[in-house]
This record gives sequence, C-alpha cells and structure tokens, in this order.
Amino acid sequence: MSLGLVTAGESHGPALVAIVTGLPAGLMLEREAIDADLHRRQQGYGRSPRQRIEQDTVEVLAGLRHGRTLGTPLALVVRNRDHDNWSWGMSPWPPAGEPSGKGTKPVTLPRPGHADLAGALKYGLADVRDALERASARHTAAIVAAGAVAKALLNEIGVTVEGDTVGNDLEQRVDVARTECDTVGGIVEVRARGVPPGIGSYATKEERLDARLAATLMGTQAVKGVEIGEGFALATKRGSQAHDEIRRDERGLHRDTNRAGGIEGGVSNGEEVVVRAAMKPLPTLMRPLASVDLQTGEPGDALVERSDTAAVEALAVVAEACVVWELARAAREKFGGDALEDFVAAYNAYVERIDWQPTR
Repeated sequence: MSLGLVTAGESHGPALVAIVTGLPAGLMLEREAIDADLHRRQQGYGRSPRQRIEQDTVEVLAGLRHGRTLGTPLALVVRNRDHDNWSWGMSPWPPAGEPSGKGTKPVTLPRPGHADLAGALKYGLADVRDALERASARHTAAIVAAGAVAKALLNEIGVTVEGDTVGNDLEQRVDVARTECDTVGGIVEVRARGVPPGIGSYATKEERLDARLAATLMGTQAVKGVEIGEGFALATKRGSQAHDEIRRDERGLHRDTNRAGGIEGGVSNGEEVVVRAAMKPLPTLMRPLASVDLQTGEPGDALVERSDTAAVEALAVVAEACVVWELARAAREKFGGDALEDFVAAYNAYVERIDWQPTR
C-alpha cells in the first residue's frame, strides 16, 4: 500500500488539480488546515501582487464525506482566480470572438533560467507559453494541498513536519534586489520530528528515503541543491567527526548528535529528519536578461511578466509539503491498512517491538 499523487493545471488556467490515492478510510481532514497551508505558501517578503489576487482555497470533488476520507481517490481543486483575465488566452478550446485580456500574443523570447527554451525545443512549441504555464511555480499550490492531507495522516502517528528559511538577512537582500529590479534566492530547512527508525529501505535506490526526499525537493521549481543533515560539510570531516554515536537511555536507542539528519543507509534512524534545499534566484526579472527571439532569430530581451523578487519563504512551505508527502508515502508502505485504525495499530505494534521512543 502506498500513496499516489497526480497533479494537473497551468499557471493561468482555470484551476490546479491534485488526485491523491492510497489514503486509508476514516482520516479526518479539516478544510481550514488545508487552506491555512495554501495561505502560508502565498505569504513571505518579496512576493508579487498576484498573491493578493489568488487567495487560494481548496475544493474537494471526490473521496471525502463529512470530512472523512473514504479510502477512494481524493480529488482536490485550487481555482486560479486570475483566470478571468486570461480566459481567452488560456482557453482549453479554440476561443471564440476577438482576442481579449492577457496571453493573447505568442511568447517567443524565452527567459534564461526558466523552462521556456528547453520546453519549446523539446516539444516543438512555437509559443513558449505552452511550456512556461505548466513549468511555473504556481503548480506548487496543488503540492501544498496534497501535503496538508499527508500531514493529517502523519499526525495520527505523532510525526510533525515544519519548514523554515535559513538565515536572517532575507528582507535586507530583498529590498536591495527590488530597487535594482533583480531577484534573490536562499536556503530553506525542513525538520520532521517523531519519525520512527525503519522508514525507507537500503534494498533498492528507489526505496532509499534520502534519495526520495532529494528527488521530491529537486523536482520543485527553482531548487538547485539538496542536503540531508550536515550534507556537504561532512565531506570535509574525518569519520570520527562525521558519524553519530549510538547511546541507550530511557528512550531506548538514540544519538547524542544528528549529523546524518536522521537517515542512515537510506533508512530513518529515529532521530529528527533534517533536509535543506537551495533555491536559485527567480528567472523572471523586471530588468530582463538577454535572449533570442525564436520566431525571428534576432536578439532581444527575455519575457517580462509579473514576478516575485523572492519566494524563499514560500519555498519553505512547499518544501515542507514535499517532505511530509514523501514521509507519509514511506510510512504508508510500511504500516499499510485500509482503515485508519489499521494504519495506527500497525505503527503502535512496530514501536512496541523496537527499542525506541520518540523524543518529545
């Protein structure tokens, strides 16, 4: 038994859709909790006015009755409120009438650092918008909605996950970049507490928990680097300084340090799971970079649309959703259960068998 997630939707299309499979029946979901995470994703210093337009909320079309999951596919929808201004330009069917609103002209000047050019070449697109709409980070709203569902599942076994930014100079960097029509990136950190040892596996690379966490974060827009625990810093240390010695106390087997970030050999070891992701500066600049017009072959300035100066705080929320989803998926594989009670009972039986208690 495992969780599955398929998303669909474009940045300025009618809506974003997430279909979640593999949830046990009987899990209580709170609309307010999902909406709260969607709201958090839209906050942060350096965001654009679009965040005030969207004001994301979740709709559920299937898989839920009176707040409880049915054990069937859960269909989540997040409407794009700004679609009204793009209804002609992003119409799913050939639009009728004269062009109106936004997105009516083809985009032929790809942005360096975005999927514009690579997508146009890969799929043979004359209009770069056919690539950039799906490649946009707007898609992460669907990920956050699904992550909020996974968070509710992990809460049933005492696992909590929290994302945050690293460093305290973000606002100053944003202010300087904004005045210069530029953008900035940054680093986010996600910590998961209460993860029992034994989540993930060393048997295959596909089952390794660290590989799965790295993949889900590297699959997030603008992320260019991921580390588990002390990650790259471990490469400069000796083995005697790099590894976490094992102790036994009233909580069972534990470590005094956590340089491994809670994962050894692709498997959780019972300590706090710590993951960091590096975000590059956003590729849409109000002072655009040089590009080449794909229609004429002539040099020109890259596409300029409404953009954030920074979205690092938003990435912390998205990264949190990515990590919680992957942990929930791995926990679902280990503990199974068609009903929530079966899932929780399997967890309790496992924890009772091993020499470990979560750190409170």
